[in-house]
Amino acid sequence: MAVVRDLRVLLRFQGFRRLLAVRLLSQGADGVYQVALAAYVVFSPEKQTSAAAVASAMAVLLLPYSLVGPFAGVLLDRWRRRQVLLYGSLLRALLAGATAVLILSPAPDWLFYVSALCVTAVNRFVLSGLSAALPRVVDADRLVIANSLSPTAGTLAATAGGGLAFVVRLAVADSDAAVVLVGAGLYMCAALASLSMARELLGPDRPLPREQLGTALTGTARDLAAGVRHLAAPQRREAAWALAAMSMMRFCYGALLVMLLMLCRYALTSTTDDGLALLGLALGVSGAGFFAAAVVTPWTAGRLGPGRWIVVCAGAAALLEPALGLPFAAAPLLAAAFVLGLTTQGAKIATDTIVQSSVEDGFRGRIFSVYDVLFNVFFVGAAAVAALMLPPDGRSEPLVITIAVIYAAVAGAMARFGRQ
Repeated sequence: MAVVRDLRVLLRFQGFRRLLAVRLLSQGADGVYQVALAAYVVFSPEKQTSAAAVASAMAVLLLPYSLVGPFAGVLLDRWRRRQVLLYGSLLRALLAGATAVLILSPAPDWLFYVSALCVTAVNRFVLSGLSAALPRVVDADRLVIANSLSPTAGTLAATAGGGLAFVVRLAVADSDAAVVLVGAGLYMCAALASLSMARELLGPDRPLPREQLGTALTGTARDLAAGVRHLAAPQRREAAWALAAMSMMRFCYGALLVMLLMLCRYALTSTTDDGLALLGLALGVSGAGFFAAAVVTPWTAGRLGPGRWIVVCAGAAALLEPALGLPFAAAPLLAAAFVLGLTTQGAKIATDTIVQSSVEDGFRGRIFSVYDVLFNVFFVGAAAVAALMLPPDGRSEPLVITIAVIYAAVAGAMARFGRQ
């Protein structure tokens, strides 16, 4: 099997093995933590959740980070990335423990959201560092394969973490706080795994400035502008187009996720436990789609080119999403989860490869931070649109059709750019 052979080749690189271990533990913890949040916000029996409430929660958790994300990217290019992974994981473990305490206490909801916001912000910082560090642990000839397997393995780890959270929540302890503490333990393990790498291994190469944090932040606007100019250069137009296409596909994914949450909560199940179990099954099927993307993307992107593979992914989603989504039944929706997992992850692998191949090492941190900010903004925007279009039970034909049109527009725009 090609994917097994490719993984064996990559695992010969000691730095890749160690960076992959940090990614798997970190994103596994993310999966546990995110399922705990979803269970607490959406599936608590005492809460009558609406699409607007879900959108509000996403806005509270993600939008503030969108304001500070570029600052994090500049710092990521100034600080040792190994240290970012170490201290970021330790901080998330501490903050996750605070979230568990708040779930158990009669504290106001806004304190819970603040703690979750902090975990999410540090999480995006760590993910940017993992992506920016990848070219440091593999050679250029294997970067496409590494971009296919490493982030996809992380996504599968997040899915497995989500599965572990469902098991803990439904079978071991009927407590969202217990699930959060499991995530905190995995964050601590990620911090310990990062210590297996040398401080200098993950870069950046250039001498690191020794000024204080306040002094470093004063140059953020200038450095960020330089990063945007770097991305906007003619030789990097493909990277800019790929980022725009991936942002729109993220918008589609966010809107459909809100619809899935509401369908699992109200339309397709009769109890909150059944709804949580169906959501877990859907996420597991989507994880299988992520794995399928890791298997087929190196072959297809190698023959078509990453840009054309994005066209294929968006086009397939445009055709299959309405066919599988409009029945609003469990079986077709599970099939749609697989298709969207495959197409979304396939497009992301291609986008990561285009960006990493086009962007110089000294700019990767801030570019990937902007990448994450785009993900957040479009995801929250999708949740807001879904909140306006979705009825209480989550069934909305106009939303399904609108998303299909957006997928088709992305495919058409990328195809036109490729011809030019």
